[in-house]
Amino acid sequence: MTESAQTDGEAVSAREPDEGYFPRGRSMLRRIHGERAVGRLYGQRSLLLQATHPLAFAGLNATTRGYDAPFRRLAHTAQVMETVFFGSRADADRETARVRDLHSRVRGAIPEPAGRWPAGSRYAADEPQFLLWILVCLADSAEAVYERLVRELTPAERERYWADYLTLGELFGLPRDAAPATHADYRAYMDAMLASDDLHVLPEAREIARQVAFDLPLPAWRRWTLPGINLLVVGLLPERVRQLYDLSWSPLHDAAFAAAARGLRDTRPLLPRALVRGRTGAEYAMVARVERNRLQRDRSHAG
Repeated sequence: MTESAQTDGEAVSAREPDEGYFPRGRSMLRRIHGERAVGRLYGQRSLLLQATHPLAFAGLNATTRGYDAPFRRLAHTAQVMETVFFGSRADADRETARVRDLHSRVRGAIPEPAGRWPAGSRYAADEPQFLLWILVCLADSAEAVYERLVRELTPAERERYWADYLTLGELFGLPRDAAPATHADYRAYMDAMLASDDLHVLPEAREIARQVAFDLPLPAWRRWTLPGINLLVVGLLPERVRQLYDLSWSPLHDAAFAAAARGLRDTRPLLPRALVRGRTGAEYAMVARVERNRLQRDRSHAG
């Protein structure tokens, strides 16, 4: 067992007939996404990042039948991704084949200008440039949550993590030679994108961001945690992304975020393993149910 595996409590198991693409005890992707803090936060952050690219946002919108219920999308995505992260190869192949088929049928053009993108700019969900953006937003979000709320990764671990993400990209149809080859290259790609004029937030995306960043549908008994969750989601975003969404962030916010992150890191070793490690798809499903009930109530009141 490696030192980092001991730190995370991830036991190395004997090889099984079908232990998936990301084996327990050997995959950095599995170790990072197996952290409950990552599972609970990376989806919201990733969706906010992804929607800053107008053409990628248009493709995402087309594949999810609209964003009237954004947490339904998050719940569905969480279930799919957990199957790929933790399931057998057969299950992962089934899910990724379905997603690739869906992407192959998503084609269109944006009807209005969006930043540097003129009206009529075309998108296709299976184009490598858009697949890469979606993949990098996922990788960057999980890495950001883990490093701020759990522990800093070593250079070797970061390299292994990105190598796992290259495999993930291939499963979803992104050719390996169309993606950055190393962790440093992937970080350089993200930095370049965040500094570029490719990103532009449409009014619809901004409205969705407000819901995703501040209005997580929680049952009554968990609503007291919402201010802390909101602080973490917005604090984990790059400054450029907060600016694109017009999300306010002051030195006081920054200090509160740093204190919350430090508190979570410091208390993690004291908690039972079941509270810090495990899947979170069921929690997203709960959020989707609360959202669905809320929407049904709103429709009945409107009627």
